[in-house]
Amino acid sequence: MTPLFSVNNITKYYGSQIGCAGASFDIYPGEVLGIVGESGSGKSTLLNCISDQLSFDEGHIFFDMQDRGFCNLATLTEPERRMLSRTDMAFVHQNPRDGLRMTVSAGGNIGERLMNTGARHYGNIRTAAAEWMERVELAAGRIDDRPSTFSGGMQQRLQIARNLVTAPRLIFMDEPTGGLDVSVQAKLLDLLRGLVQQLGLAVVVVTHDLAVVRMLADRMMVMQKGHVVETGLADQVLDDPQHPYTQLLVSSVLQV
Repeated sequence: MTPLFSVNNITKYYGSQIGCAGASFDIYPGEVLGIVGESGSGKSTLLNCISDQLSFDEGHIFFDMQDRGFCNLATLTEPERRMLSRTDMAFVHQNPRDGLRMTVSAGGNIGERLMNTGARHYGNIRTAAAEWMERVELAAGRIDDRPSTFSGGMQQRLQIARNLVTAPRLIFMDEPTGGLDVSVQAKLLDLLRGLVQQLGLAVVVVTHDLAVVRMLADRMMVMQKGHVVETGLADQVLDDPQHPYTQLLVSSVLQV
């Protein structure tokens, strides 16, 4: 079976400092990969590199594109990469304000991504926006309200709806539950797990919260000082960690 997304030996330097080094993994349709580590471990650098938010110094990234099959993303033109980020790929930011336009209505935020892919029928766009608001458990009656009037958890669900409306096959998530109350986190994780199963999404999620990995991820990677120190099935790594750093993380001796 061909992977949907393949990362080979991605390395990023900040001057003489290592951001991340030699990271490699494959991800298949419907699979969730969790990347964990303390602050400064390189997990966010890796996520930004593989999601085309940040250039990298070494390595290759391949994606199974619908029109041309397994393809090295470095060979794509800039317009092709932009279109890919609006259709088959999506990025959910830790702070929903980074992924939403706060002065545009909730429906406008969702509809904008559709318009970026060529949709022009206002009625269809509005209907799709209302449907996606309901799918992420937001009242469709608030379609004309601005995100600034929503709570943090509601803004995060709106950002997820904005990203999923174009039916992407791969989603990158950077600390999706960061800054939310525990009860709100639990509801959001439950929603995400349901959407992943319903839509067959492939997800790469970066988090410092091992509970997020246990609830969402099929496989996990542990990073320390820019290097991947352990990989495996999420339950297996969490229940029987092999690397000393992973053992510290799991036992919560190390504050992350």
